[in-house]
Amino acid sequence: MKLLVINGPNLNFLGIREKGIYGTEDYEYLVTMLKNKAEAEGHDLDVFQSNCEGEIIDRIQAAYHEKVEGIIINPGAFTHYSYAIRDALASIEVPIIEVHISNVHKREEFRHVSVTAPVCTGQIVGLGLKGYVLAMDYLTGRI
Repeated sequence: MKLLVINGPNLNFLGIREKGIYGTEDYEYLVTMLKNKAEAEGHDLDVFQSNCEGEIIDRIQAAYHEKVEGIIINPGAFTHYSYAIRDALASIEVPIIEVHISNVHKREEFRHVSVTAPVCTGQIVGLGLKGYVLAMDYLTGRI
């Protein structure tokens, strides 16, 4: 299965940024964990990260042309206000799982609303980096 993981702003600062919320494992750990899992299960996985909204939209659109079969996305702060990313996700017809490392519903009120979740197949929040693993398991039919 051809899968894509998209990470938005500040995810590249895992292990540096707010360790009490996002943990101590760094971004390279996350990428390696996901690539190893995909390889072990025979899946083709691309992992992309950008702090720029337009680059994320471009990557979503490229996924359509590449015939990606499932997307895991952590839009970061764009979750709460990027209608442009929401519209890009809505324009492709593949299963999409939105993942958040922290439980956004237990945090600041502005984090409680996701404009991207309504166009996603599902959402996983608050399970740390394991949320990505669960999302991959769902997309690949293991759940």
